[in-house]
This record gives sequence, C-alpha cells and structure tokens, in this order.
Amino acid sequence: MATFQDRFKLKIISAAIIAASSFGAQAQTNTGSLEEVVVTGIRASLTGAMDVKREASGVVDAISAEDIGKFPDTNLAESLQRITGVAIDRSNNEGNQVTVRGFGPSFNLVTLNGRQMPNSSALASTPISRSFNFREIAAESVSAVEVHKTGKAHMFTGGLGATINLKTSKPFELDEFTAHASVKGVFEPSVENGDNITPELSGMISKTFADNKFGVLASFSHADRNFHVDRIGTQNGWSQGYPGQASPDTSAINTDKNPTLATWRVPTVDLDNADYERTRQNGQLVLQFAPNDELTATVDYTMSRLEENGDLNRMSFWFDNVETGRADENGTIINPARSNDELNFWAWEYGFTTENDSFGLNIDWAVNDELVLTLDTHSSTSHSNPGGQPAERIANLKNPFGDAAPVHIAADFSNKLPTVSYDDSALPGGAYALDNIEGDLYQERGNEVKNNIQQTQLHGVWQNQEDGALTAINFGLAWTQNKVDAISIYSANFSLGNGAIDLTGLDLSFTPGDIGFEYAPVFSANQFIDLVEQQDLKNPTALDKNGVKEDVNALYVSLDFETEFNNMPIRANVGLRYEDTEVSSYTIGNPVIGFNWVSPLELSKIYASEEAADTLTGEYNHLLPNFDFSVDVIEDLVARVSYSKTIARSNIDAMYPGTDMHTHLSGGPFKANQGNPDLLPFESENFDFSVEWYYSEGSYLSGGFFRKKVDNFIALGETQRAINSPQGVLTDPSANPRAGCPAGSVADPVPACTSQPSDPAITWQIAEPQNLNDSLVDGWEFNIQHMFAETGFGVIANYTMVNSDDRYDVYSLENDLALQGLSDTANLIGFYENDDFQIRVTYNWRDKFLLASGVEPTFTAAYSQVDLNASYNINESVSVFVEGINLTDEATHRYGRWENQLVDYQQFGQRYNLGIRTKF
Repeated sequence: MATFQDRFKLKIISAAIIAASSFGAQAQTNTGSLEEVVVTGIRASLTGAMDVKREASGVVDAISAEDIGKFPDTNLAESLQRITGVAIDRSNNEGNQVTVRGFGPSFNLVTLNGRQMPNSSALASTPISRSFNFREIAAESVSAVEVHKTGKAHMFTGGLGATINLKTSKPFELDEFTAHASVKGVFEPSVENGDNITPELSGMISKTFADNKFGVLASFSHADRNFHVDRIGTQNGWSQGYPGQASPDTSAINTDKNPTLATWRVPTVDLDNADYERTRQNGQLVLQFAPNDELTATVDYTMSRLEENGDLNRMSFWFDNVETGRADENGTIINPARSNDELNFWAWEYGFTTENDSFGLNIDWAVNDELVLTLDTHSSTSHSNPGGQPAERIANLKNPFGDAAPVHIAADFSNKLPTVSYDDSALPGGAYALDNIEGDLYQERGNEVKNNIQQTQLHGVWQNQEDGALTAINFGLAWTQNKVDAISIYSANFSLGNGAIDLTGLDLSFTPGDIGFEYAPVFSANQFIDLVEQQDLKNPTALDKNGVKEDVNALYVSLDFETEFNNMPIRANVGLRYEDTEVSSYTIGNPVIGFNWVSPLELSKIYASEEAADTLTGEYNHLLPNFDFSVDVIEDLVARVSYSKTIARSNIDAMYPGTDMHTHLSGGPFKANQGNPDLLPFESENFDFSVEWYYSEGSYLSGGFFRKKVDNFIALGETQRAINSPQGVLTDPSANPRAGCPAGSVADPVPACTSQPSDPAITWQIAEPQNLNDSLVDGWEFNIQHMFAETGFGVIANYTMVNSDDRYDVYSLENDLALQGLSDTANLIGFYENDDFQIRVTYNWRDKFLLASGVEPTFTAAYSQVDLNASYNINESVSVFVEGINLTDEATHRYGRWENQLVDYQQFGQRYNLGIRTKF
C-alpha cells in the first residue's frame, strides 16, 4: 500500500484530480474534410482524442499515432496505461496485458479492427487467455486504439472492464501515396550474454490507383531484443501447514489477528540469473476495391511471429521438511532450518514460438442515402509451439542426500528480501565441490495450442433523412466460433541421484552468488538432458489433449437520438443485444491408475495403456441492454450517464473436464486442478456518470463515477477427496512402506513399490473454478489535460480510485471471493513541442494489487516507472528520436499474505532506444 506521503504527493500533483485520456487522436482520418494545414505531433493527437471523447455517447477514450508509424510508446500496453482507469501487468520489463477499472486481462476484450483475436501460450504455467497479449504486435503497426468503457449492443461481448479496439490503416484512409520507415537500436545495459544493442525495423507503403478505385497497403516490422533478469524468489508459493515441524514456536503470534495460531511456510528460496532473446515480426497486407462511390471491398491479411528463447540458472534451498522454525506475529515461519540436507543447482531452457494469422473480408455497401450495410468476416488463428516441442526443459543437480553427506540449511524471512545460510563443514570438500554434486531430475513440459476464431457479422445503419429526434437505427446479426485444441507435453525422471546418471561431460561452473548463496551454478539443461538420452534414462512423453468449442449467435439493435431540451443539446443511444452460446469440451489422455514409489521424494504416475475421453456440453443465453445519455449543460460542459449489461466468459482452460494431478510427493502434499465446463459467464450491470469541461482548445477537466455489480463471479474453490481411476481409487504406496521400497524407476517399476488396493487412499486437495456470489466494484476517475496556450508546453494528469468489499483479507483463512487486479492508479505526463522538437516525460504509478487468489494469495507491490521520449525533425521527411524506459531502474515485488512472504523480486534495468524515422 502506498504511504500517506506518497498519496499526498500524488494528490498535490493532480490538484484538480485528473482522469480521462492519454495520447489519442481521431478514430479514423476524415478524407472528406476541407483543405487545411495538417498538424501532427503530441498536441494534435491529444486534441483529436479529446474530440472523440466529447462526441461519444458513452465513455470512450482513444490513442493514436502522432504521425504515420509513430505511436506514443514502444509498447501498446505502455501507451494504454496512460488512460484513466487503465493499468498494466508487466513481464520482462514491458507491458503485456491490461487491467481496466480493477478488472484484469481476462475481463477485457481486445479486438483488431473490430474483430476478436485468439491467444495461445506454450508455457505450462500460463493459462489460455481470451485477451490478446500486447507484446505480440508492434506499436508501429497500429494507427489508433479505442477504449470503450461502456457496453454497446453492436460490440462483441467479453469486456467487463472495457472493450479495446486496435485499428490499423487502410489505403483509402491515407493520401494517394504514403510511406514511412524507421530504424532504431535498443540498448539494454543489463544484458550479460548476447548483444546489448539489438535492431528494430519497421516500414509501411500505401498506394491508390485508378482514381481511388484500387488501393494496396503493405507493412512490416522486425524487432530483436535481448534482456537479462535477476530474480530472488520461491517456487510454488507459501502454504499453510506446509510439511514442517509439528509444533513450531508460535509465541510471537498476535492472537488478536491470528487466533488459530496458523503458520505459513515456503518450500524454497531461489536465486535466478536468466538471459533471454526474443524476435518479433509483424506484417499486414490490405487490398481495397471501390468500383463506385457506393461499394467498397477490403481484403486483409495480418500476421505476427513471436519467438523467445531463454537460459536460466537457479541456486536453491529446499525446505520441504522443516525441522525448526519460529513464527512472527502474523504466523510466517521466518527462520526455517533443516539438517542433513542438500543444495540444489537448477537449469532451465525456454524455447517457444507463437504464430498468429488473420484473414479478413469487409464489404461496405451504401444501398441508398438512408441505408448502409456492412459484411465483415474473418478467420484468425493463434498457434503456439507448432510441432509440439517442449517449451521448457528443466534439469536439477544436488549434493548427496542424508546422513552420509549432510548440509545444514537455513533461511531468514524477517525482512522483505530473504537471506540464506548453510553449513557444509561435515561434507569433505564442501557443497560446491564438483565431486560432491550428482544428478537429481529432469523435466520437459509445455503446450501446443491451436486457437481459431471465426466470425461473421452483418451490420446495418439506417439514417433518418427527415426531421425528428431519431437520427439512426443500427442493427445486425453475428456468428462467432472459438475452437481451441491443446496438447500438453510432459516427460520427467526424478530418480537420477545416487549415481544413476554419469555427469562426465557436463560443463558445470560457478559464479558469485547473493543473499547468502556463495555461488550460483552455470550449466545447460539441454546438455544435461542430452546425457539423460544418451544413457537411456529418459522416460516416455505423456500427451494430454484438451479442447473447447464455443458457438455464439447474436442479434442486436440500437437507436440513436439527438434533440434539445431548454436549449441544451442531448444525445442518446438505446440498444439491446441477444446472445445464445453453446459449449462443448473434451479431455483425452491415458488416465492415471496408480503411483510408483521410486525415490524418497518421488511418486511417479502410472498410466493406463489406453486413452480415455471425457466430454461435456453446456448452453446459455443472455439479453444485454444498454443506454447512453449525454447533455451539453452549457457550452463546453458535458454531462453523461450510461447503463449497460455485459458478460465475460471464463478462461478456456478453466472448462477442460479433466483432472491435473500436479503435486504428488511422497508423504504429500497431494494437489490437483480440475476444470468445470458448466461455468456460466460473468454478468455485470454497469453504471457510469461523468462530467467534462472543455474549457480551452486541447484542454479539458473531467471526473466520473462508475459502478459494476458482477454476478456468477468465478474463483477457485478447494475440496478434499479421493480420485477414482478406471481401476479404482488412487492409493499411496509410500504410506505403509514395504521392504525394499522405494526402488525401481518410472520405466521399470518394482511391483512391491506400486499402488496396491490395500494402501491408504490418497486425499487430494482439488482446486476447481466455481461460480460464486455477486461482487460490487465502484470507483472514481479524474483527469486534467492542459495546453499552456501557444507555448508548446502541456500536461496530463489522471487518478483512478477503485473500491470493493471483496478484497483479500490476509488475516482470514476463508477468502471465498477476492477480486484480482483492484488498485488505484495515477499518471503524470509533461511535454513540450515546437515545429522541430518534442519531448515527453511520463510518470506512472500503480498501488499494490492482488495478482492471484488460489488457496493462498499473491500480491504485487506498488510500482512506479518513469519513461522519456524525445525527437527532432531534421526536415519534413526525416527525424531522429531517443527513448528511455524505466529510467529509475524499478524492480517488481510479488509476495504472499505479507511482504516478507516473498514470491518474486525481479530486477530488469533500464532500456534505451535511439533511432531515425522517415516519412513520405
């Protein structure tokens, strides 16, 4: 939570307090306007955005390129966070997804030119979101972004927080000939391996022919980036009652806040060094044909390719059976310790590709002066890891375990960042001696996901050519099919210790460590797994197949009105959308029929020889009304009120019917996830009220209140129960050890060490998404945008406050519903420009928020960042620019219930861009 001083400074900075739009401009170019001097740059962009906001019937904000191919920020999400009420999540020091008015990425629909786009992820830890990932498209490829915060009958459903529409250029919207190109170098001082200066290239060319009857536009961008990440963190997060001493010291616990003396432990303390390289390519081809003034046909193809590879090494202490430890006043075990243990030396290799392709056709027909019909259809696919290769390859080394070679380990969680210590004096040569390091395990995992969306919409507008308050009737029908097929890939061997693998040939070295780790390892997971294969120690790969098909049919109609009351201009829009949705889902795989106890810690799964399938179906329908009303109370003062009902569907992978048993160590814990195909969508009733004062050219002040009442809210519920297999209930062979066990391997089990019907049934902690009760979110948005006359100086400041009773109570053991992403946000932007020079400095702040809320929470600490952008026009066609991102070198901090329950602390460093841009 921000301190009182921090909040006071923000409130002084945003004296009038501050809300609406950031860098925006016209939703599209008006080719029919009178000839005038063309103004580009920051001021023109902001003035255009202000006009979009002012003329809208609902609550709309906009951003656009300040010039052809020049978006305000290097990343679309970074630009969107400048808008009041919009916050972002960061990954690897760049924005990747957005939160609007406290509703996270899965509650905001992102469209491209009004079309819903698919998303896929190869990482096993990343769910398949319905929301587009902004890092997959270059900012130079986009001409404008519209953020619709209120529901509309004609818009596709899915945006509880907002519907965000990315717009790209078309030939008929530009001059007869238009072209631009830019080249820049990206400098990342933190890079340790690879080039710390990488290129980004982009270009676009557009030409119309035959008196604007034909048009063609082609654009392309290529970006390479290398970056380094330093991380201190934990694996699997904090848990109540994680295996440890039966009676920890709880004398310091404040029983007023923790009357049950509950304690929390964490399995690991980790120190990571990681290097990544990423290549992104975007391209678009647009063909337009207008045989006459009444008919325009557009065919377009949009593609993106994202490839990312990474090497990570981790030094780790595992506290999977704490012997001693003392709780602090909250119940956090702050000094766990364990004797006769080991150090762990990890390596990760990341490698994944995402291919996005979209084919579209749009036909616009002006039937007559009153009626315009538009047919729009597209087929878009996101395909991650084509060919089904693992996205992650993981290897672990360790010291010999047990009394023969003891290493005593301990950690201190008294402060925000932990420290560790160890005693290896009983181990001849020490824990880091190569002779005292052996193999432990490998894992290969990932997803191949193919997500296809097909949509067809027929839209009509009837415009009243006579007098009357009714100005237009909008109507249409739409069909959408979202089809996802996913294959999860997994192979592992946890029994490579005790000399099972010969490490001769493995290149292993050490670098200086931190937080108490004397050294950090340097070796390759790929090389380790090559040794596993060469020595015939690799286990078969398990493939689980899941899929969802969702068909949505929709009808809608809306009416536009314009009139006056007591000389006050009034605009209104009234609409109704009907949707019918059919869902079918499947899981296909070899079911688990038992466990094989192969090492002191590992219970490996035993699979049935034949596949089995689970299938389920569902259906639901909705009526979604909307009402927008605005009135010019006096000249330049606009008041508006909006009501709408919107829905957002659950994540795709939450509807898989299968069960994933993801934690099954000897002695527990036994944890599993199960999907729920019967999930209903979130339903939200939305109310908005705002007042806007447009007091000068390019300047305005606004304030608004919003309220969202959400039903069918989805959260994880946990049950404890046994799991049945085709051969009966799953049992634990390690609970009543038989002679000679553990023994064997995954590929060659010892029958005495496998599950028997007489063994105790395993009680699983099963997390399942469920529709829970309603929730209420409300808040205030304030904004000021001010141009200082003709001086060239300007400022934007905004502040958003979001409130809900359904916040996570860290002192409660029963948080049935806690909203993720709720946080206050603020921005302060100052700029100056003249005919040849412009500079912009941006400060962005976001208060702490709940990132995830499973059985235990993960919070992201308050974060602020300062960015800079400056450019100079050498002549009318050529300009040079420099950009600085995260100038103050901020780090991200994620934690459990309290700040000393560390989950992640990541340091990325600054990033600088220097480039040249041309236009014709």
